[in-house]
Amino acid sequence: MARIIAIANQKGGVGKTTTAVNLAAALARTPQRVLLVDLDPQGNATMGSGVDKRELDASVTEVLLGEAGADAALVQTADGYALLPGNIDLTAAEIRLMDAPQREARLRAALEPLRAGYDFILIDCPPSLSLLTLNALSAADAVLVPMQCEYYALEGLSALLDTIEALKARLNPHLEIEGVLRTMYDVRNNLANAVSAELTAHFGERVFRTIIPRNVRLAEAPSHGQSILGYDRASRGAVAYLGLAGEVLRRQRERTTPPKEAAA
Repeated sequence: MARIIAIANQKGGVGKTTTAVNLAAALARTPQRVLLVDLDPQGNATMGSGVDKRELDASVTEVLLGEAGADAALVQTADGYALLPGNIDLTAAEIRLMDAPQREARLRAALEPLRAGYDFILIDCPPSLSLLTLNALSAADAVLVPMQCEYYALEGLSALLDTIEALKARLNPHLEIEGVLRTMYDVRNNLANAVSAELTAHFGERVFRTIIPRNVRLAEAPSHGQSILGYDRASRGAVAYLGLAGEVLRRQRERTTPPKEAAA
């Protein structure tokens, strides 16, 4: 049964899509059975996976609107993971869903038949607390929060955590924090180091040990329709995302291993 992880942050430009695509590719190399859902109308995760968002026969839009099953819209990528693609049509879908019954639970219902076929389902969320994000958080078991280590990011993180707590009470009582991921990190930046230390002091084990560095190759890979593992596996960015995949797998093993077996 797949663990569903929403990759979310209300702040834009923090590396959500980069993390979604590259974590999916890294987990697929381990190898795990991975599905990536592009729930952002910008469709960047779709393009970054090597799929043209303008030439889709079916997408997550039709799935949310009940016009197609999720299995009918899946695309296999060169990196070995499956993709439920998205594009600008999601904006219109969100408007149409506003008055629909069970509007926050559409994605959860669509993914349920697929869960047995995957180990991980990752959802790339839009940078806002929209109906699309609510669908992702309703469907997810956990939230992975990418964030830059800068002053305003801490304020945004607090707001997101408050939102998650509110959602747990209303829509998804089992939702938990998978972890906080430090992205676009520059060790030469004193502010970044200070914010990183504050994060670790406040959130402890919920902060991933892996840090995603500022890396030119990471920035270049999407323009080639590739993950960093397909574009330059020897780069610092690729090594970092492989490390993140290892951490995610380790946490999953600890979560599913019975206490007696873990102690042995």
